[in-house]
Amino acid sequence: MRHKYETRGIVLARAGAGENHAQLAILTADLGLLRARATGVRHTKSKLAHALVTFAQSELTLVAGREGWRVTGAVLEQNWFVRLASTDARRRAARVTGLLLRLSPGEAPEAALYPVVTGFFEALGGDTPESHEGAELVAASSILAVLGFDSSAAEPGAGEDPAIAAFSSDDLAQVLGERERYIARINRGIEASGL
Repeated sequence: MRHKYETRGIVLARAGAGENHAQLAILTADLGLLRARATGVRHTKSKLAHALVTFAQSELTLVAGREGWRVTGAVLEQNWFVRLASTDARRRAARVTGLLLRLSPGEAPEAALYPVVTGFFEALGGDTPESHEGAELVAASSILAVLGFDSSAAEPGAGEDPAIAAFSSDDLAQVLGERERYIARINRGIEASGL
């Protein structure tokens, strides 16, 4: 009997796998980034389809098997694609999650990535469009720090741990004031990753 894992996760990417199945890149709160297969999810009568769309945050039931992870249950909590109503917010979310997926082509057991991405999505969904650039800079530099590609100091308001990104309005305004420094830092991290 295979052990079932119940965790909260965000679908970062979804690709078709066969006629009715999908291959998912899921960032989970407990297990970090993982790749999982969802069977029958592309079928028109699938009960899991709405909870496994790109940028869906759901309560997931996962099973680890010989061929990798498999999603056996999902309950939608938040559809971030819908909540990120503006094209600019969606574009920024896609850039940051794309960076995360490129830096972790396999699975990354870093559970600290989950609060960074959820904080970033909250900032994109709730703050003014002027702060979106600051949120993107904080998220990108935090992801690089968590994955070990940035040895710089923590973000404003983050304390000692670079994984705990600060997305408050004051912190984002401070980041925008130091925009060039953050961009240089992100570029150094990407260069260090070998991308």
